[in-house]
Amino acid sequence: MANHLQYEKSPYLLQHKNNPVDWYPWGKEAFDKAKKEDKPVMVSIGYSTCHWCHVMEKESFEDEEVAELINERFVAVKVDREERPDIDSIYMLALQAMTGHGGWPLNVFVTPDQKPFYAGTYFPKHSMHGMPGLVDVITQLYDKYREDPEKVQEVGNKMVEVLTPRAGEETELTENVLKKGVEELRSNFDIHYGGFGSAPKFPSPHNLLYLFRYYRYAGDEMALKMALKTLEGMADGGMHDHIGFGFARYSVDAKWLVPHFEKMLYDNALLTMAYTEAYQLTGEQRFRETAENILTYALRDMQADNGAFYSGEDADSEGEEGKFYVWTPDEVKEVLGEEEGELFCRVYDIAETGNFEGKSIPNLIRQSPQAFAAQHQLDPENVKERLEASRQRLFEHREKRVHPHKDDKILTSWNALMVAALAKAGRVFQQERYLKEAERAFQFIESKLTEGGRLMVRYREGEVKYKGFVEDYANVLWAALELYESSLDLVYVKKAKHYGDQLIHLFWDAENGGFFFYGHDAEQLLVRPKETFDGAMPSGNSVAAVQLLRLARFTGEHRYEEKTRQALAAFAKELKQYPSGHMYFLQSYLLLHSHMKEVIVLTNDNDEKANVMTEQLTQEFYPEVTYLISDKPEHFQEVAPFAASYEKKEGKTTIFVCENFACHQPVTETDDALAMLDD
Repeated sequence: MANHLQYEKSPYLLQHKNNPVDWYPWGKEAFDKAKKEDKPVMVSIGYSTCHWCHVMEKESFEDEEVAELINERFVAVKVDREERPDIDSIYMLALQAMTGHGGWPLNVFVTPDQKPFYAGTYFPKHSMHGMPGLVDVITQLYDKYREDPEKVQEVGNKMVEVLTPRAGEETELTENVLKKGVEELRSNFDIHYGGFGSAPKFPSPHNLLYLFRYYRYAGDEMALKMALKTLEGMADGGMHDHIGFGFARYSVDAKWLVPHFEKMLYDNALLTMAYTEAYQLTGEQRFRETAENILTYALRDMQADNGAFYSGEDADSEGEEGKFYVWTPDEVKEVLGEEEGELFCRVYDIAETGNFEGKSIPNLIRQSPQAFAAQHQLDPENVKERLEASRQRLFEHREKRVHPHKDDKILTSWNALMVAALAKAGRVFQQERYLKEAERAFQFIESKLTEGGRLMVRYREGEVKYKGFVEDYANVLWAALELYESSLDLVYVKKAKHYGDQLIHLFWDAENGGFFFYGHDAEQLLVRPKETFDGAMPSGNSVAAVQLLRLARFTGEHRYEEKTRQALAAFAKELKQYPSGHMYFLQSYLLLHSHMKEVIVLTNDNDEKANVMTEQLTQEFYPEVTYLISDKPEHFQEVAPFAASYEKKEGKTTIFVCENFACHQPVTETDDALAMLDD
């Protein structure tokens, strides 16, 4: 019989609806039951594409013996962390405080009033190799809860103290923190393969976006080299799907060879931005190709018919991790024939010995196709064409395999990141299709993921659920600004102002500064956390700080910039202590030191100078510049009144370059304006 999850829409919760564990969704019913029966609550948090969540389900949650133990002693609650990052945020912090590490599945044991007293990640069924087993954990925790309730309550109360945000200590940020973040990354940089730290290695594209901006700001060549080397290493490795494109979530080894095979929308959106900016800075075609290949994957495999994007794809198929993605030489040659198969296997490291559990993950770590061609005196263009034809045939063959599970829920926050990525790629690569798809997905957010003017978190099968969090608003603000920069439609600046205002209204901490995770109108949990650390993607506070600053420069409204400055003051201690863990947040401080400029272009129809200036602003790398472009200054009145009074000079296309809203003399020559941008 199905448990209480059977009426949910979350793919993760539905995966557990037939478990013998009597799971409840998070909510009043579960905690009322716990209070009435005086039972502790087991809160198990994961997501539908999580490999170790599947392992724990198979070993324990589908097991009748374990289920009976849980059902007798606990009220069991399942949470989809992608739908409820607010709950996950609180209990992940508790786990880290208790154990010093984090991860999913996250299993936390709480009192009926939601206070955590024990937490862990994956538990095997029985204790082994020093790892506690779930059977022992369940029985011992329940006995402790019964025999020493005062101790359990004491631990819970202490955890509430730990979890409650406090006012930041009085500390002053200095420009030195900008360099310190880069130095921390440099000290952990892998000179051989790129990336930072040892295995497992995560892409963390926001670190690379910072390094690009620091290079622009300080001229630090090493910052640029670290970012480019990392992008090259990831693109060559097996974490990059060379057959069907897109990137997996992380690499389990230092070479980027063996991925954790799940693919997530947010990673692919952020990586698209990083590869696009790498192309802007270098003009190297391989970065453009990688960015466009990611978008090929996203638009082909992750886009719903309604224009929005699904959340992720699993690592497993047919019960095996990576089975969908790996090959043997015989399989390749069966599809391609002996000669083309041999070429593909030699270039992409597909060997009899294999590089992953007896099979091979295609990769280019050892050599590029160009290097292979040179070594064997072959025409590099011919080799490239043959490999691409083979890739397409292998992709078509792979499509016949059993696909990994796709999590088809639509999340506002992650869709906004993909909108921003598509918009950026559309303007840099001059691809109208990307911009149209970005606008289509943004329209879905505004029409289907909004209720009563309030952004919501998730859409699936017609159901919209949960009030949007700080990351939803911050990422949608980011998307709106990218859409303006690509379309030059001022309606997107107007929308950006709306989301910026809502962001401040719903989440701002008027007492201590910074943004709370969930809004004042949402379900009030054990505590109201604030997140600043940039994990797999930038935190809501980080994105809010950067995008509100940009919004201030687009609109001329200082109140947005004031919030960024107040947030920097509120979290100065965290930024100083661990700058490399807050690299997206630090972008806002870097921007404030980067001689930010506002450019207003008043155009004449079909004026070549206007076209040149527009192309330069939209395609080149000017992270410290905001621009407004229109043929009539009165168009700016509603969104950027400061620019509405400017006038064309002698009826020609006229360019105003301002720094902190103090403008140079207007010019009519693009070369003069461009010289001021690099001044």
